[in-house]
Amino acid sequence: MPRPTAKPNVDTSPASPVHEHGYVELDPAAQPGQAALAEECALAIAYNGINHAVMMVSPTDVEDFIAGFSLSGGLVDSIDEIYDIRLQRIGAAINAEVDISSRAFWALKQQRRQLAGTSGCGLCGVEALEQALPKLAALSASPLPPPAHLDALRDRLADAQRLARHSGALHAAAFIDGSGALRLCREDIGRHNALDKLIGALLREQLDPRQGFAVVTSRCSLELIHKSVRAGIGTLLSLSAPTDLAVDWARRHRLNLIHLPHRSAPRVYSPAPPQADAEA
Repeated sequence: MPRPTAKPNVDTSPASPVHEHGYVELDPAAQPGQAALAEECALAIAYNGINHAVMMVSPTDVEDFIAGFSLSGGLVDSIDEIYDIRLQRIGAAINAEVDISSRAFWALKQQRRQLAGTSGCGLCGVEALEQALPKLAALSASPLPPPAHLDALRDRLADAQRLARHSGALHAAAFIDGSGALRLCREDIGRHNALDKLIGALLREQLDPRQGFAVVTSRCSLELIHKSVRAGIGTLLSLSAPTDLAVDWARRHRLNLIHLPHRSAPRVYSPAPPQADAEA
């Protein structure tokens, strides 16, 4: 029987969340100093023994990332299809062996066969474009969060970003629950990775992503919309402006999309605002 949550086999958390590096200022006085920099490593993921992807990540909450990446990338339909995650760290790399259900593995092999003939120039061929613009089921409409739940949100996020406080260079994704409390925060050098980690944490902690909203500190592009819809997140809030395509897809799939500018009121892009009266 599938296990509902993936269990780590090794501790992949760094001994320190950041690493100190020396530098010398570009100045006639040439003052030396020390700066904390974010850690980065290569993560290789294999499903049922078949290598699937290698990506650069921050080596924290790796199990959350793998669970979220697997779901938001359409590799599994639910966390129940992830049977086990085994991690092995070797220097600046982590190998992840992921056991998934037979159904998910068969679908993965079919996808790999379809993409085998495409070149390595990015989004090439019909199959690659179908991955970039996938057919997704629309969500059920969710209510917008109360404005009070957005009060001082930037400051609350800054307080929750434990790694970024020391090193910078990190994106964050957080979950605000139905009471307005900041329940989860995940950080990574990659903005997609941070959201995948958050999705994985929601899955593994069995939190309903519709009973609250997700926040990303990065710009909001189409890929983040895909991930949110697949994960069943009802509302996504970004601290940076969304792209026009992201707004279009959010509206099409009934994902609430809010932008929180630095010095202006929150802007709701999805659902679309009511049309002005033609005779007004």
